Amino acid sequence: MTAKQLHVIVSGAGPVGAVTAIALAQRGFRVTLLEASHRIDDSPRASTLHPSTLEYLAQVGILDEVIRQGLVARYFQFWDRDSRTRVAQFDHELLKDDTPYPFVVQTEQHKIVRIGLDKLAQYPDATFRSGVRVLEASQDGEGVSVVTENADTGGRETLQCDYLVACDGGRSALRKHLGVSFDGHTFPERFTVLTTLHDFERSLGCSYRNYLAGSQEWANLFKVSGDDMKGRWRAVFPTRESETDEEALSDAAVMTRLSGVDPSCRLEDVVHRNIYNVHQRVAGKFRVGRIFLAGDSSHLNNPIGGLGLNCGVHDALELAATLELAREGASEHDLDRYDRRRRTLNVQFVQEQTINNKKRLEEKDPAARAARLDELRAIEADPVRQRQFLLRSSLLASVAQARTIA
Repeated sequence: MTAKQLHVIVSGAGPVGAVTAIALAQRGFRVTLLEASHRIDDSPRASTLHPSTLEYLAQVGILDEVIRQGLVARYFQFWDRDSRTRVAQFDHELLKDDTPYPFVVQTEQHKIVRIGLDKLAQYPDATFRSGVRVLEASQDGEGVSVVTENADTGGRETLQCDYLVACDGGRSALRKHLGVSFDGHTFPERFTVLTTLHDFERSLGCSYRNYLAGSQEWANLFKVSGDDMKGRWRAVFPTRESETDEEALSDAAVMTRLSGVDPSCRLEDVVHRNIYNVHQRVAGKFRVGRIFLAGDSSHLNNPIGGLGLNCGVHDALELAATLELAREGASEHDLDRYDRRRRTLNVQFVQEQTINNKKRLEEKDPAARAARLDELRAIEADPVRQRQFLLRSSLLASVAQARTIA
């Protein structure tokens, strides 16, 4: 007798939801991917894909297209804004014996979603439905009942599945419905993200990924390809706690921030500006029976270091492997391994590392600031230490540690 094909509903068609759905479809599950919106959010969000994540994207068959639509970045640099000098440069080529992809790829989040949805459409047992919002869910020993709402009509529908995956973002309705805590804090300052056609590589001589430490204000600079593949730069700055959104995004504030990095910046080159609240939070649990949390619904962090999206993709592949175990009759202990691995690594790697990244850039005490920058110089000068630094920053070390958590 043929075994029943298990049905998994994935709520939220961001990059993590799309990769989760593909990974499950490849493993023979029937998959329904639901998204509340009818359009893919193309506002500037995550774009950095580390070597460890490139390995996972290769597994689900979308890496070549992700690279084609992005930019390959072998190096990243730290700069001192006060002296306008480069502090250190780190070379992913030192990881050539650790990964087949010793580089980072800068591909915007919305492109990953589009590529993922195109790939998902190749699987006959996978369905994507937009304009369908998941409101709540109930479960028993046999499956999950999922209550949805049509975004256009407001009509409700109850869907049945064997397992439910919540990839519905930092404001996750499912996490709240389950009563799962979201422990951590929100930073008092928000982050301003400016997208400009100004070429910082040409004017400053910097790489595609740059972290600028400053005693008065830090900044990040990243190049992405843009939808037109002509290239553009994202500049990230902290706001002042008392600064309103209108003040931070005004022409005057935009030019003050950009010209503080490069005086040759022009306002007419700015093509997008936005402001975000920034969180450091981890869900109290990543699994509640037949319902699993992944991506931003289970963890949020500040974007310095580009780890949030990457960790979400890691969640996706770990979750697909976990549901394979469930299909084979795994014990509760084995299924809880997803929580043990993903929650532990979020706390020990992503939260700790992104907090340290922020502190490194915003340090104001002169002695402490000098010590942090000197430490970066020392790491760059020592290939052994630089490789260890890169193993951690690329999350390759976290993948290795995950395998040790039984």
